[in-house]
Amino acid sequence: MKSAFSPELGRYGIAARNYESGEFISEENFFAIGPKQNIPVVCLGCYKPLTFPGNDRCLKCKWPLCSNCAESPHHAPECEVFVTGKVTFQEVENIEIECIQLDCIMPLRVLLEKEKHPERWDREVEPMEYHDEARRGFQEIWNADLINIARYLRGPCKLSRFSEELIMRVVGILQVNAFEAKTPQGHPIRCLFPQTAILAHNCVPNTIRTIYPSEDYRIKLRTLVDVKKDEQLFVSYTFTLDGTAERQQHLKNGKYFTCRCERCCDPTELGSYFSSLICEDCDSGYISTINPLDNSSDWKCNKCECVIPSSKINAILDPIQDEVAVVEAMPYSDMRLQQTERLHRKYHHILHPLHFIQTNLRQSLTHMYGRVKGYELVTLPDSVLEYKIDLCRLVLKVLDIFEPGLSRSRATALYELYGPLALIAHKLYLCKMIDATIYRSRLGEAISVLQEAVTILENEDSLSPEGVLAVVGKKALEQLREAMLAIDRN
Repeated sequence: MKSAFSPELGRYGIAARNYESGEFISEENFFAIGPKQNIPVVCLGCYKPLTFPGNDRCLKCKWPLCSNCAESPHHAPECEVFVTGKVTFQEVENIEIECIQLDCIMPLRVLLEKEKHPERWDREVEPMEYHDEARRGFQEIWNADLINIARYLRGPCKLSRFSEELIMRVVGILQVNAFEAKTPQGHPIRCLFPQTAILAHNCVPNTIRTIYPSEDYRIKLRTLVDVKKDEQLFVSYTFTLDGTAERQQHLKNGKYFTCRCERCCDPTELGSYFSSLICEDCDSGYISTINPLDNSSDWKCNKCECVIPSSKINAILDPIQDEVAVVEAMPYSDMRLQQTERLHRKYHHILHPLHFIQTNLRQSLTHMYGRVKGYELVTLPDSVLEYKIDLCRLVLKVLDIFEPGLSRSRATALYELYGPLALIAHKLYLCKMIDATIYRSRLGEAISVLQEAVTILENEDSLSPEGVLAVVGKKALEQLREAMLAIDRN
């Protein structure tokens, strides 16, 4: 990967040569790693939640640290600061409430790393965007960071050698550029990778990044599709399976810019109608916003030309999204599965078939069929297995547009697809409803689907859920291939 510069984008990444899909482009060690902001008390070594009263505390500074992390290199830098400054950690009785005192940890680690590696700071971090003026517009958040981080570090922590301006700049660099990741145990963290962070955003990315906990959280960037030399490299800063309004809101609030990619500027989202509604007047047209970059824009049918104000669209969508959010907050159970089915049926006459709400409901259903108690894959009737196949194919249809190539989302959708394909083929063959030739063909399709999923998932860290799924997928591939050999022998 090479870097380039433009007044509009600042620094950005371009391909150093021609790359085929799935090729690794670059890799990088983190500049700093630590807990997310606005979280409850966590261990500053492994980031697992800790309880009150606190027995899990550092023997030196008395800040949160579990017994397994006594020698954690992640905690060591700030430990000396707290000991020297005699900074007391205030116990939080409610383990679910946000611990404001921990908000300073990640900025502090960046500042201490700046002193330890000034060359890397000057070369990689100093040029990073931090949107100072835009952040000041969110006055409540700015003031909270000023008091809880900048003035806390300069005051109680006795770090007056760092200016208030520098600390707030670091806070901004983290807010705009830090990547979220998870530990092998699933605990959320933040990582700063200055070189990888120069990649520009696009709602249809051509690269994907993976953070490897097994390699001390090293990040690696690979292509999703074929990329030509000097072609600009893009990642997605937001969830690709959100609608345009949701993506824009996320980018404005967290990254302080408006995305003007081809997808965002197209009312139909590249012909997918991903945010569109079914027209009530003609029942054959789809209503889409006239101007996707203006939340107050009217919406218009592509067939009968009827126009609807955005306020009416919001009055339709807001209650639906609230209802979906309630169901998605439920634990995995037969109740959640049934409620998800209900919502998927309830709104099919209002939302375009590929609408992002319907797509996300389908993703949830494909994951729950086969995992929820009472809905194990081998117990599902053929009609539900066929339904799961249809759901997977519809999700893949969307991913082909927004995450083309070898994405994690595609791999998991393919993994969910192979199971019912193989199971239905096997059941039909045992019941003598298909002959060996058809069985072999159907089994071949399941093998092909699973092989593609495994090929993608093999690029993931071995400690991640996706990496574990790759191992499981390989074993399933062996079983399917043995079944194929058994057909040939017979």
